[in-house]
Amino acid sequence: MHRREFLRGVSGSVALASAGVGAGMAAETTTAHPGPYRPLGSVSIANAKEAVPDRSGKFAYVATMDGFAVVDVQIPSDPTVVAERAGLLADRETGPLRMIQDVKVEGDRLVAAGPANPMQGDVLQGFALFDVSDPANPTQVAFHETQFPIHNCFVRDGIVYLTGNQGETNALVMVDVSGDSPEEVGRWSPADRRPGWNEVPTSVWTIHDVWVQKGRAYLSHWDAGTYLVDVSDPASPSFVARIGGRPLDELQSIPSDSVRTEVLRLPGNAHYAMASDDGNLLGVNKEAWQASERGGPGGLELWDISDETRPTKLATIDAPASPDPSIGGTWTTSHNFDIVGDRLFTSWYQGGVKIHDISDPANPEQLAWWRMPDETSFWTAKRATDGFFVASSMGRRSNGKGGLYTFPIEDATNSPQKDPPSLTTTGETATETTTGGTATETTTGEATTETTSATTGEAALDDATTESDDSASGEVPGFGVPAGIAALLGAGAWRRVRK
Repeated sequence: MHRREFLRGVSGSVALASAGVGAGMAAETTTAHPGPYRPLGSVSIANAKEAVPDRSGKFAYVATMDGFAVVDVQIPSDPTVVAERAGLLADRETGPLRMIQDVKVEGDRLVAAGPANPMQGDVLQGFALFDVSDPANPTQVAFHETQFPIHNCFVRDGIVYLTGNQGETNALVMVDVSGDSPEEVGRWSPADRRPGWNEVPTSVWTIHDVWVQKGRAYLSHWDAGTYLVDVSDPASPSFVARIGGRPLDELQSIPSDSVRTEVLRLPGNAHYAMASDDGNLLGVNKEAWQASERGGPGGLELWDISDETRPTKLATIDAPASPDPSIGGTWTTSHNFDIVGDRLFTSWYQGGVKIHDISDPANPEQLAWWRMPDETSFWTAKRATDGFFVASSMGRRSNGKGGLYTFPIEDATNSPQKDPPSLTTTGETATETTTGGTATETTTGEATTETTSATTGEAALDDATTESDDSASGEVPGFGVPAGIAALLGAGAWRRVRK
């Protein structure tokens, strides 16, 4: 698609990566390129957001706001767009489907959902289901309309899981698509167990993302923390555990004029969660910024959940330093990530992408870090094969450009990026630290006791003396970028946040 022009414009290091690897690279192997760590290749994709590789690692699907693109990555040094779908459902009275920031794929079915955040007027909301048995020719087979925007989604075993931020529920919504005739089968919300959540501003405990594995849904509920829900029967979901988050009574007491800053800055800000293949390790990232001259970029926590009722925080990977950590500054907060085996792949917007060795999750070791903050802003990092991972960049917020990058995995040690650009105005090299901590939660029927002893100072769980379970358009904390925050907080509040 506009690959040569894009490579020239992005950076010399990317162009060198493409030229130095060779065109004969196979899908399942990558020939290590000597020298400093750098991308293998890239391709231009306007307004790129979430990217997901298929199980084979041969194709990656990229959300593009007005639809999605399919990228052939069988030659990692030469990723090529082979299909694009835009203007989805344009024939509908309220179409097309807009602000598509998330796509997910399972087998030969792809889900494209939107709009990611609330929009003014009568707009189409829901998800389109595509047959991608031929990746170069995606064919729509169904559409499911919703009464709420869909910021993120997931698909597992024929069930589509949606973030259903609607009214006072902020619910996980489950839709059966196994027969290509979507039908809602279940919902679950923290307010189902504790009506007290209805006394908290919904933007503070929005359900931002969902990830599902082996009958467990991992729900990121912003300042309410991460919920583990049993969805082995999607029609009858049930609470399992709550990890992190702020006490309910604390959130209930937030003054209305403080909501705008509370959703932007730590503590809280549970953005995305994913478990390891065996379900014993959980990664939870925090998307956060400085607000009212307090706070900063959020990092990523690693939790031992081998006993789901007694989760233990093992380590925190801090975000790269930023010269201006406000929402209008240089974004280095954690965004989407991937855990595969003993490797952790992370994205940090302008802070770049990283690989960590988490074979000892209490002591994660950084293996690789690549960033180009003046030209890239990475949305996600996902393993494609043993040889490489893919990372989507939405470009700089000012230029609207974007693309999909491929990065090597096997030569990710002892080969740092050559002359990496500074992320700070003083030219200092950003450093990474890890901190540990513990949190416990036990359940007895409907009663729950939660205590914390986290060394990070993030008091997280509900008061042990009470029963416990233990954001808008464009760019909101966890919701993309400034247009979203304006929608979540209101335009007037957004203008005040930027000051």
